This record gives sequence, structure tokens and C-alpha cells, in this order.
Amino acid sequence: MKAIVYTEYGSPDVLQLNEVTQPTPKDNEVLVKVRATPVNFGDMLARNFKAVTPRNFGMPLFMWLPARLALGFNKPRRHILGSEFAGDVEAVGKSVTRFKVGDPVFGYCAMNFGANAEYLCMPETGVMAIKPTNMSYEEAAAVPYGALTALTLLRKVNIQPGQKVLINGASGGIGSAAVQLAKHVFGAEVTGVCGTPRLSFVKALGADKVIDYTKQDFTQSDERYDLIFDILGKCSFSRCQRVLKPDGRLLFASFKMKQLFQMLWTSKFSRQKVICTLSSETPADLVFVKELCEAGKFTAIIDKCYPLEQTAEAHRYIESGHKQGQIVVTLA
Repeated sequence: MKAIVYTEYGSPDVLQLNEVTQPTPKDNEVLVKVRATPVNFGDMLARNFKAVTPRNFGMPLFMWLPARLALGFNKPRRHILGSEFAGDVEAVGKSVTRFKVGDPVFGYCAMNFGANAEYLCMPETGVMAIKPTNMSYEEAAAVPYGALTALTLLRKVNIQPGQKVLINGASGGIGSAAVQLAKHVFGAEVTGVCGTPRLSFVKALGADKVIDYTKQDFTQSDERYDLIFDILGKCSFSRCQRVLKPDGRLLFASFKMKQLFQMLWTSKFSRQKVICTLSSETPADLVFVKELCEAGKFTAIIDKCYPLEQTAEAHRYIESGHKQGQIVVTLA
């Protein structure tokens, strides 16, 4: 089968189209013929993880070394990227009961990767579900990572209908999902923060208000929020305190040791809370997201699609900073 393979860390040039052995499903696995796979933050990070130092790693220091060992210290351990996919079940192992040949599916294989290929094996118990009936393969493939991460994090802060929520970093994969979920699932009044080129994109997702961070500092506004959800760990608690309500919460999707210490301190000494937590995706969560998609409460906006052989170009386009929506690799 054809796959995009990389054996060295580096620029998009390390991504090469090669012929590799097609996987065979085990008794508890499903073989998926991949139709579409997006390029997300994890793919970009893993492609050149050698350049990610403990200092610029987006999580605490003690998590850097396990991540480096898992991905490969000097060279990649897994040679095919792609952590989200949509496609059709091609074959099933003899113990599989959840899926059958021909089922259209979508899913998330996280750091196991492997979706930048014509075929992919997934365990039956993995994060995979029947594809939303109202979505194309390209749209469905772009859903799992952002939706599952945002959903599991937002569930931990108990948003109530009518509360004011600000999403800092609202145009990325997790941020764009958080805007939709906070608005359409939790019933919040949502403000999205992003750069000038993506204002209309975030507005189209359902944000009640959009702030251009190049022109306005939301921490200096007169608005007060029940929740500030910071996707990339750019906020500081000291700056956000004045725009948080007395019982407001500052939720981090990406955090360092400083934020962990602030979480411990605010848990004891402050009504305003800092919350640092990790997402924990399940197949049931993906089924819930599928139902949201079919109910029109969640969508994926595609910017560009590239054929498999142009995966490196897809990475370059994302690195250019011009993307407005999801970038998806398609397979005939």
C-alpha cells in the first residue's frame, strides 16, 4: 500500500510517499481503508520533535522525556503520521462484533498515528465510531481530535447555561471545537479570541463575540467571564484575574509547572481557580460527538484538501500561518 513515511525528524521534506506492507487485522482489530486524514497539531509536533526542547514543550518538564522516548529520541519510532481518519471497514478480525465490512467509520488513534496511509488497523475497542451520516469523509476526519479534547476538558469545569466563556485561541483545532461545544452543547455565551484573518471563521462557528488579539487585549476589557479557556497556555493567572468573575475559572489545555503550582495555590487560597487537566477520550465520547454532528450542533470547516502524495505541501501550508479551517489529506 501507499503511505507517507518519515524516518528522520525535520522539515516537511522528510515526508516521502513510499510503498509499505499493508497491515493485517488481529482477531480484535478492524482494517480501515482510509479515505481522509487531517493534518493536526500532533502531526506537526511529531514530525520535528527533535527540535522540541523542554523549554518550548507545551507541557510540564516531567512530561517531555516520556514523550521524547515514546516518539523516538534521535529518530522517529513510528514512521507513518496521521492521528485522525475517516474511511470504510475493509476487513474485521474474527472476534470483532462492533463493526462489519463496509461500515463507514471515523476515529482517533492519538500518538499511535498511522493514518497517513491507504490502510490502518484499529482495535475494536479503540476510539472509533460510525461516521456521521451528514458529513463527507473529509469533514468527519477533521472532527475527532479537537472535539474530543475540548469536550473532555470542558466537562470538567461544569459550565452552566448562560455563563460567559472566553476561548483564547479559538481558531485552532481544539479552540474551534470548544467554541461550538460551549455554545451549542453547554449553552454558554461565547467570546472567541483569534488573529485578524480568522475572525470570520470563528464567528461562523457560532461565537457570540470575536476579539482580534492584534488590536485588543481581552484582559484589559470591562467584560467579566465565568470561564477563560486558554488553548495554548498564553494567558497568565495574574493578568486574567481582573476579567474573571469572583468564582471564575481559568482552564488550560496546555500548561507548564507554573500553572500547576497556581492550580494548587488557588485550590486552597482563592475563589478564582486555575485548572490544569488532561483529556481522556473514549469511544462513547466519539459516539456523542457523532450525534452532535448529525443534529447540526457541530461542524468541521475545511480550508484545503491535498492528495496523499502532497502531504508535505499540506504541512508547509499550515506552517505558513494562512490556514482558516482544517487541512485534510485525501486518498482516492
